[in-house]
Amino acid sequence: MDLIGDGRWGRAGRRARRMLASRWWRGGAAVLAGALPALAFPAPSLWWFAYVALVPWILLARSAPTGRRAALDGWLGGLGFMVAVHHWLLPSLHVFTVVIAALLGLLWAPWGWLVRRLLGEAPPPGRAAVALLALPSAWLMIELVRSWEGLGGPWGLLGSSQWQVAPALRLASVGGVWLVSALVVVVNTAVALLVPALTARGPAPRAAVPAVRNPTAPAVAGIVAVAAVTTAAWAWAPRPEPAGGVRVAVVQPGVIDGIAGPEKRLAREEALTRTLAGRDVDLVVWGESSVGFDLADRPDVARRIAALSREVGADILVNVDARRSDRPGIFKSSVLVGPQGPTGDRYDKMRLVPFGEYIPARGLLGWATSVGKAAGEDRRRGDRQVVMDAGHGLRVGPLVCFESAFPDMSRRLTRDGARLLLAQSATSSFQHSWAPQQHASLAAVRAAETGRPMVHATLTGVSAVYGPDGSRVGAPLGTSTSATAVYEVPLAKGVTAYVRWGDWPVHTALVLLALLCVAEGARTLRRPAPAPHAPPARTAHGSPVRHGR
Repeated sequence: MDLIGDGRWGRAGRRARRMLASRWWRGGAAVLAGALPALAFPAPSLWWFAYVALVPWILLARSAPTGRRAALDGWLGGLGFMVAVHHWLLPSLHVFTVVIAALLGLLWAPWGWLVRRLLGEAPPPGRAAVALLALPSAWLMIELVRSWEGLGGPWGLLGSSQWQVAPALRLASVGGVWLVSALVVVVNTAVALLVPALTARGPAPRAAVPAVRNPTAPAVAGIVAVAAVTTAAWAWAPRPEPAGGVRVAVVQPGVIDGIAGPEKRLAREEALTRTLAGRDVDLVVWGESSVGFDLADRPDVARRIAALSREVGADILVNVDARRSDRPGIFKSSVLVGPQGPTGDRYDKMRLVPFGEYIPARGLLGWATSVGKAAGEDRRRGDRQVVMDAGHGLRVGPLVCFESAFPDMSRRLTRDGARLLLAQSATSSFQHSWAPQQHASLAAVRAAETGRPMVHATLTGVSAVYGPDGSRVGAPLGTSTSATAVYEVPLAKGVTAYVRWGDWPVHTALVLLALLCVAEGARTLRRPAPAPHAPPARTAHGSPVRHGR
């Protein structure tokens, strides 16, 4: 199957095929094709592009001359995707970013091979229909594996690009971000099946394109099925039931540098928080690392924050990034402070950012500190999630930094009784990149999945709030802002299908891939063995007969 047919493309198509015959041109094309989906995420946020962004990558892999070449196309495309989605890490990790992307890109090598296996050589309708199930399932396996925190976590899951699309957020309430990712890949696969027909030169004679080799019908059926599933979710999936609301204030101090940074930041946060007095807020949220001192070791700081709580009339959720006095090591902890001081509710961050907060296998990879801004000392981990009582009957579930990217963590907090999800973050190292917008957008997906509103509070922006259906509440605080904002946050009750049933799209994908492997194995066993090669007849002198002479 040609990547670009002779049809309407004519000379350009033939030139493209000649270029792709070169391994260097083809490799570059694979990297570029893999990078395209990054445009669907913030800051470009071309959400609609996600539904065709994989098509060039799929067409390239299906046109590979061998399965090995298709696997290489998959790997190089994965490399391009990981670099594009995480390009903002380059100033911090430098060349190590590319090394990590190359290693994670290997996850797409089997996917590239599977693309060629199912879509290569003008697939018949049956094989095309299998591809519409198998390729999204294989993509979910890639997203599942790389979602492990040790591999960088679930940043850049394809379904997360749909954070501002209401029908997609409804799908997330049914099957989480996994269901959205799977359906996006279904559409891409279907479009890739339709491209050869759309680029053909005029209508082909009926006899020239046998019906059994025409994959158009399964492709159209796949797109119709996605539309039907989306419509069904919109019409019948349980919606969050309104249950009152709360006034939540976010304090964003802005970029503060210098040797006395923690003291300056604390002073700025105090000044901003005082402006909330008399505004009838129920909770005040500060960003990640908003307090650089252990409150048990610095009771004076604890007293200052408690005084603010009395002045404002609400508890304050701070985030302490400091060496603890009661146990060894540095922790990042969400600490609730009330009018009388720390309430005793404390959450220690469980999932740490590789290289940013700890170095995996430091004895082997410790050299990363010499080429970038990797962690000089590993942070310590917490051992459990915590739901806090913030007063007024409000139970909140805190997350720290990139923990907001993990669907299972917000689901667990919701099941434990959280009515409001809170993410405390700091992206000051990446102010002029796509990272702040990407990070804030994840809160919309988590809110839609759980049916619980989510507040994303940062030190330097973007801070944002989303309602129980994932829709934005109020105006966000951008990266150039040092201010406070008060949000009227609607609360909800009820349980979404995702909270009740969990990651069922991933489990379904595993079953589908297992069935595919069983079917392939059975077909291999049924395949007749090749006829034994008969030895050549020999003459009376013992020399073999040479046929055709």
